[in-house]
Amino acid sequence: MSKTADPKAKAQEKSESHILFFAADPAGQIELAYTLLSGLENLRVEKGDAPNSLRLGYSLHDYSLEGLEAALKKAGYCFKENLLNKLSKHIIYYCEEVQYHNLNTAEHLTKGKAPVVFAKLYDNHPHGDHDDTPKELRESK
Repeated sequence: MSKTADPKAKAQEKSESHILFFAADPAGQIELAYTLLSGLENLRVEKGDAPNSLRLGYSLHDYSLEGLEAALKKAGYCFKENLLNKLSKHIIYYCEEVQYHNLNTAEHLTKGKAPVVFAKLYDNHPHGDHDDTPKELRESK
């Protein structure tokens, strides 16, 4: 359920906030889930505006919605499962996965040095202004 990350990545931390919608049955599961999730480190839990919902706030380096839901399902909690909820959850899962991957990707070497890097790249690759005449013949004129 928890992810590990290096200290450098923590500096560019991405915070997420999502709402979990629980099924009406079994009764009382929302209070139990609130208590359980409140005990987790680096996870903010609030009662949601809608009935049977909890608002979660977390860092992508620590948790993902998919991981939290999987752990809760394994513990016996039931979620509201309609088409809109399923679709929005899968979109969130994908977006969080991509964001987490991007946060852990090394910074590109071109950052801050783009003109120099691309000028060198341009010199090393053939392009439209390439002259096949040997350098000695071009300078002898």
